[in-house]
Amino acid sequence: MTGLIQVVGGAVVDRLADPAALLVARRSAPEHLAGLWEFPGGKVEPGEEPETALLRELAEELGIGVHLGPELHAETPEGWPLNDRASMRVWFAEVTHGEPMPLEDHDELRWVDLHDREAVLALPWIPADYPIVHALLDSVVSPLGGAS
Repeated sequence: MTGLIQVVGGAVVDRLADPAALLVARRSAPEHLAGLWEFPGGKVEPGEEPETALLRELAEELGIGVHLGPELHAETPEGWPLNDRASMRVWFAEVTHGEPMPLEDHDELRWVDLHDREAVLALPWIPADYPIVHALLDSVVSPLGGAS
């Protein structure tokens, strides 16, 4: 382990096979992130596996159960750098039960059309999420997960 805070995020899509829509969440707190869009998720607790943490976080934040798909490839095993103290790993996920609702840390959820790249990128994302959004959009041009 690197000493970085490990964060997990869900690229919640309408379906894992040939996704057309992505569920995004608008932060309500903390103040400096309020109003910015992100991938729902949160911190991995000590001793917790990242995938287990993501399942827990999506249940707590959105009230949903999901089936996890492939991880969105990052340049490092630690994931996508968020700042000098934290990195995030992101998995594709499909809702299996529950209706997504902004229960914690968010004031709005929105399904965005993955085929409208400009509209997705036009959302005011948390700055550290922009490289992840670009990689996600690039990945949905070809089959999810690509060559593993």
